[in-house]
Amino acid sequence: MANKKPIVGVFFGSRSVEHDVSIVTAHQVMQSFDEDKYEVVPVYLNRDGRWFTGSGLMDIDNYQLDVSTISTIYETHLSPNTRYPGLITPPISKRFGKSKFKRIDVAFSTIHGTHGEDGTIQGLFELVDIPYVGTGVLASAIGNNKIVAKALLRQHGVPVVDEVSFARHEWLENPDAVLAKIEVLGYPVFIKPATLGSSVGVARVEDAEHARLHIEVAASFSRQILAERAIEGGVEINCAVMGHIDLEASVLEQPISSEAFLTYDDKYLRKGGKSAGMKGADRMIPAPISEELTTKIQDMTKQAFAAINGYGIARIDYLVKPETGEVWLNEINTMPGSLSFYLWEASGKSARQVVETLLEIAQNVHAEKRQTTYNYQSKLLEQAATRGVKGIKK
Repeated sequence: MANKKPIVGVFFGSRSVEHDVSIVTAHQVMQSFDEDKYEVVPVYLNRDGRWFTGSGLMDIDNYQLDVSTISTIYETHLSPNTRYPGLITPPISKRFGKSKFKRIDVAFSTIHGTHGEDGTIQGLFELVDIPYVGTGVLASAIGNNKIVAKALLRQHGVPVVDEVSFARHEWLENPDAVLAKIEVLGYPVFIKPATLGSSVGVARVEDAEHARLHIEVAASFSRQILAERAIEGGVEINCAVMGHIDLEASVLEQPISSEAFLTYDDKYLRKGGKSAGMKGADRMIPAPISEELTTKIQDMTKQAFAAINGYGIARIDYLVKPETGEVWLNEINTMPGSLSFYLWEASGKSARQVVETLLEIAQNVHAEKRQTTYNYQSKLLEQAATRGVKGIKK
């Protein structure tokens, strides 16, 4: 073991509307590793939830095909047994066949949105007892749900934009009542699915007629929706944060959008940047704001990340009025929602340094968890065997 390279499993794809973004992020991450120091194993979850591994996954052109038909790609699954933390390929061997086991030392999930950014796959890694990069189950779930995140951040004194939130069933049962609440908030507002990123399903609306249309769209992506007050004259400022106990904030950026807000096309399809997270967006780095306001946002970034019990890496987006110094936290993008290689590069860290730091944090967090007692043996089973289960107080 001491002479072998650590094996890093990079997990990506999955049943998510951000599936394609995840594939791009995974390839950026895999290209960032030092091949002399680490063995990288791609683990692709297709749109139907089937798991695959193999060297063919390293070629991004293959994802335009049915990967199950490619000879260098094999169906696999993650063993749920803590004695065998890794991949079993194929998951079910045919007659006279034999499955192979591949150990995974650290999991690096780049699954965006549903089933990846929301704490789901983090829970799987916890059960298997594999160290993994990024925030834990709780912080991932909080960061992924804009409604819950806002409520928690308010309790910690972090300013957030006013909103009206509602469930899909409320909208379907009484849309006029929902629109009446939004009317009190005041137009214009942003309609957002509560649990998605990459600007999927997000729209700025100026009146109730447009709100009705875009709520229908948002409700198709999430069971919870929010209408968020638009900050007129505000600019977007973003800051990345990384660490475990001691947190570090990056330089700030001001993205430049072709629309009233950063659309999916702005973030990923326009020519421009080269790094994971908002690949195609134009931006000004460092953001053209005062040193005092920069420090205020960097401190707020660390405060907010700590508030959700975050560790690993995240990018936090703000709405700012530079002339007044007013700042509102808009959204927390936990990993893999953003790795922000471009912000860390501007802060003096290469993509390779970022992924290696994240692996170190993952190992440190896992070592800390080992200090927690999970195995507790009581006399309950002995009493149940003697008295019967009906005699045990529930």
